[in-house]
Amino acid sequence: MGGMAAPQVAPVETPDTDEVPVPDRPWVTIVWDDPVNLMTYVTWVFQRLFGYSREKAEQLMLDVHYKGKAVVSSGARERMEHDASQLHAYGLWATVDRS
Repeated sequence: MGGMAAPQVAPVETPDTDEVPVPDRPWVTIVWDDPVNLMTYVTWVFQRLFGYSREKAEQLMLDVHYKGKAVVSSGARERMEHDASQLHAYGLWATVDRS
């Protein structure tokens, strides 16, 4: 009986863990505490720019004040850069980073 040879199977190469791309995490806009802006003003800016309720805007402002920073928006990089730019226009210190 003439049998068929088993097909050659190439070993599957698995990439090293440091070569695996990081899953696409959303970008975030972070507002940092500063010694200049009043808490009521920061709350107002969050409401005006992002449409947050007064309660949500106040909570974010308190995070900025007591924790030194707060994530105020998240999403696509271009949108977060736009948000940071708008915050800068209102005199707030904001940066964009990965979440």
